[in-house]
Order: sequence, then C-alpha cells, then structure tokens
Amino acid sequence: MPQTDKQICIPPELPDLLKQFTKAAIRTQPQDLIQWAADYFEAMSRGDIPPMRDRSDPVASCNFAELTPELLKILHSRVAGRLIIHVNELAQMWKVLSLPPELLNSVINVGRFTEEIEWLKFLALACSSLGVTISKTLKIACEVLSSDHDSGPARIPFSTFQFLYTYIAEVDGEISASHVSRMLAYMEQEVIGPDGLIKVDDFTQNPKVRLE
Repeated sequence: MPQTDKQICIPPELPDLLKQFTKAAIRTQPQDLIQWAADYFEAMSRGDIPPMRDRSDPVASCNFAELTPELLKILHSRVAGRLIIHVNELAQMWKVLSLPPELLNSVINVGRFTEEIEWLKFLALACSSLGVTISKTLKIACEVLSSDHDSGPARIPFSTFQFLYTYIAEVDGEISASHVSRMLAYMEQEVIGPDGLIKVDDFTQNPKVRLE
C-alpha cells in the first residue's frame, strides 16, 4: 500500500539560503525578480558572487524620483490611518509621486503581498531599502510614523515599534526570535515611560539596546 504519512525532510541549508536570498533581493530591488532570482542561484551554483547591489550604490532612476523618508511620510499621510490598502490604490499613489515602479514591485514581491497590502509591513520593507541596518531602518520608520513633527523628537507607540522590529528581524533572518524578545522586554521594562512611547534615541543611543 502507498505510504501517505511519509515525512518531508527539509534540507538543513535551505533556511539560511532563503534568508540570504531575501536580504539580497531587498538590497538589489530588481525590476524582474524572477529573472534576477535565476541569475542569483545560477551564480551561486557556479561558486560566483551573486548579482547584488550594495547599499551605497546609486539606483538608476531615469525620470523617477528617489525614494526618501519625506516621500514615505507623504505616502503614510495619504494612507490615512488604514491598516490595509489595495495594491492598485498604492500603485496610483506611488505613480503620483513619480517613484520608480521597479522598487514598488520589488517591495511587493519580497513581502509576498497580494491585492490587500498590510501597510505597516510594506512601510517597514520600504524603509529597509533606505536603511543600512535594522536600527537605521527603524529610525526612518519612527520618523515617518511620528506625528510630533517639529514639536520634539520622533516617537511612536511602543506597540508599533514592537510590530515593526519583529517583522523586520523576521525578514532579515539573521536575528534570533529570542534576541528580539529579550530586547523588547528590556525596552518595555527599563526604557519606555508611562506614555507608552518610544523615541529614536531610546534604541539608537542606549548602549544596552542592541537590535542586531
């Protein structure tokens, strides 16, 4: 009789391979993700360096605007507090700001978003295309999401920071869930005040907070 309960064995190197691929895709932001993925794994199979863009390398933008924290803040204001946004509406907002469509497609592909996009997750990945490190990415996200404007340092609810940090660390793949939990527990107990808000300096200037 055929076996129906055969256990599926996951190759031990697969998780790390996929993590490195995901990080490379976020850095490179390829216009054609499928073709780039084929080139990436073909280079790996030959023992060559995969095709990746360094954070410091400029992105060819032609007549498109370069993504900036200021433009992300405009996008966030137009989302107007919604948790979910339809991909077509987001694409139209993106187009109005003259942002490169290949970057939009890259973020959508890396996040595996479909028609209904979780805005905070999309924003986190968009910020990661600007930030060299997780701390820098979270700093940008905090500045984009802060509603304090000129009245003081950028700050957001700790619950929002917790969501963003957990998601970005998961996508990054090199930070253990236990480390993320320890850092969040420490910040909640020792850093966050009674207002429940976290400031950029709370996680960039505190030597006991190591997000990476």
